Amino acid sequence: MTSIAPRATSGDDAGGRPLRRDAERNRQRILTAAAEVFADRGLDVSLDDIAKHAGLGVGTVYRRFPTKEQLIEALFEDHVDTLAEMAESVAYAENSWDGLVTVLTEACALQAGNQGLREVLMSSTYGQGCAARARARLMPAIEKGLRRAQDDGYLRTDIQPVDMVLVEFMIGGVAEYTKQSPDAWRRYLQIVMDGLRARPDVMPPAAPALTSDELDAAMVCWRPPRRPAAG
Repeated sequence: MTSIAPRATSGDDAGGRPLRRDAERNRQRILTAAAEVFADRGLDVSLDDIAKHAGLGVGTVYRRFPTKEQLIEALFEDHVDTLAEMAESVAYAENSWDGLVTVLTEACALQAGNQGLREVLMSSTYGQGCAARARARLMPAIEKGLRRAQDDGYLRTDIQPVDMVLVEFMIGGVAEYTKQSPDAWRRYLQIVMDGLRARPDVMPPAAPALTSDELDAAMVCWRPPRRPAAG
């Protein structure tokens, strides 16, 4: 699985003071361990699990990150920024369709190898602040890129930004289901992209796009499947 690289910047203690060298080393060990565990097993793990993987006492983990929410926020914020920057780049690509395909492929690849990142983006259960910031930044960027691809005649005009969010979720579901064939999702992304291209004979969708409120409601209700504890 693709893990999430921890931040390179030094952390602070609860009072905003720089951490001692040994405390900062422990913080980085925790972030590295959490990146590996979240990527492989998703977010439904405990701080005890992460402490064990890091080879640290659980008390050390709780001192650095009193709640799992704080650890998720620290770990995933950089990846959310990366996704937003990727989405924003479509509007400035030399060819808007090629830019859209490249960005969607890279975003799906990032999520395909990381169970935890998929869960952060698909649900409001974990990393609520991080997910909310992601949606606030991603949606305008996605809309701008789509509008350019539509204006250029590449993308069908009935595609909405929410559609693209759900396309990523669909491909993430394929990646989850086909873990034993890690590149299988690329085939289905290509099939989906072919269906998104503007054509004179294209049929309108059988149902309207979800609204942003409906997407938010789906995220509130969705829960990642529970996995059996590691033996």
